[in-house]
Amino acid sequence: MNDRPHRQASDVPDAADLPGEAPVGFQITLGFRVAEWSDGHCVLALEVDERHTNRSGVLHGGVISSLLDQAMSLTGLYCPHPDRVRRSVTLSMSTNFTGQCSGGQVRAIGRLQARGRRIYSCSGEVLGPDGALLGIGTGTFRLRRGSETSEGVLRDSAPLRSDHSADQEPQS
Repeated sequence: MNDRPHRQASDVPDAADLPGEAPVGFQITLGFRVAEWSDGHCVLALEVDERHTNRSGVLHGGVISSLLDQAMSLTGLYCPHPDRVRRSVTLSMSTNFTGQCSGGQVRAIGRLQARGRRIYSCSGEVLGPDGALLGIGTGTFRLRRGSETSEGVLRDSAPLRSDHSADQEPQS
């Protein structure tokens, strides 16, 4: 992707200083943080507590899927400009569950596999506190208008309409 080293949360005083938007919505609800982020690479960290477990007391598969979706999506959205962001939508995602845990910190790692002008594909994995593989996934994402280049869009720009037709390419 590029020669720029990725940043880790330990490299800055506060993980909130990593490039990108401040935590909002679902990220706040789920409680994960961006631990590392660079072009083609993203690591999320989540401290598992009772909110994240199922009736059997283990990490819910929906949490694993959500972490994979977020880590893989962010992998293709790195923007080095502090006043700008890049945005995408998930087109497809596949998840396989391979293990379980009931507490501790889990990490979701996303890696870029292929990138076109507006579509990119990633792989990801979620690792438990002991490094055991909890889930693996693949995903395909489409960049929103204005996010095709590393310059992205102004951070304070209005959210894009949910109307799918607004993102369609003009007919020729």
